[in-house]
Amino acid sequence: MSWQGILGHDAIVEQFRRGLQQSRLATTFLFVGPTGIGKRTFAKALAKSLLCTKANEEDLKPCGTCAECQQVESDTHPDLQQIQKPADRAFIPVETFIGDREHRMRTGLCHFISLTASNGKRRIAIIDDADWLNVEGANSLLKTLEEPSPGAIIILISTSLQRQLPTIRSRSQVVRFHPLTTDEVATCLVEKELAETPEEAQRMASRAEGSVAQALTFANESTLALRSDLWTELAKPAIDRGGLAKLVNTFADSNGKETAAKRNQLRIVFESAIEFYRAVARCGNAGGLPENVELKEPVANTLSQAPAAADIAIEQVDRCLDALREVRSNANLGILVDAWVCDLATITRTQQALPLS
Repeated sequence: MSWQGILGHDAIVEQFRRGLQQSRLATTFLFVGPTGIGKRTFAKALAKSLLCTKANEEDLKPCGTCAECQQVESDTHPDLQQIQKPADRAFIPVETFIGDREHRMRTGLCHFISLTASNGKRRIAIIDDADWLNVEGANSLLKTLEEPSPGAIIILISTSLQRQLPTIRSRSQVVRFHPLTTDEVATCLVEKELAETPEEAQRMASRAEGSVAQALTFANESTLALRSDLWTELAKPAIDRGGLAKLVNTFADSNGKETAAKRNQLRIVFESAIEFYRAVARCGNAGGLPENVELKEPVANTLSQAPAAADIAIEQVDRCLDALREVRSNANLGILVDAWVCDLATITRTQQALPLS
């Protein structure tokens, strides 16, 4: 089954239906789950369902033809605001929420959500990239989250509950989105014409870890080669710091010397490393490997010893997640790579977590 063409999240649809039918819908939701599994698409489809003027809200079946549905589709609905982190900023600017100094609380998301809906129904705000809320931005939202206007809905989209400040988590209803199945990813790739054949879609999906975005990332040969070589380096009993740093820096420069291009390449490196260490942890917890993973001998040897390595693999995942946050936060790339390689080597050598800084 699929809801509005969205695969894999029917249980969440039913959760919202029950809330609407019982008049117990929360005002702030925190959508949490990996990238590329449909959280943003789901949020927009939910907004269309709630703003549609022809269908019953409780059914979550928008007509798709009324003016409101068409406006949501074209991102022009006056009662729907969607915000993202600007590409040139490390965090979502506080002005996005409360306006600039000359227009404090007269513009921005908090002002928008406080106004009466133009069609008398709801006002909805979708905060994409909620991982990039800093303390100032999060604090600017608190009063709005504590005292929402009648009918207001705020949806924050995040990849991890731990990346949200306690003040945001405590004021939100958490909705957990799980990775898609391999077949669901393949179906999405075919339906969106992102794969030429069903067979190609299945091959791409088998490497995707349940994410359409990751399926696309690993669709080219250079990325597949990086993944294979990186896994081999990480599987060594003692990480070769020089060899790993050279591999990472060569791949980072392979798409051009511009900083933005290098950051994108490093993101692929860190996501590939996370995939490897999660595979180790899964084996150690009898969860099995990702489907159709082609393993070189060093990788297979490491995974065969996974029960002993599972706990430390979780620490290595955490270090890679830190690196992923840092690469998105405009950290110095040379220092970032050196520190990441050094820390992974230390964790592997000592078989213990690094001390908290």
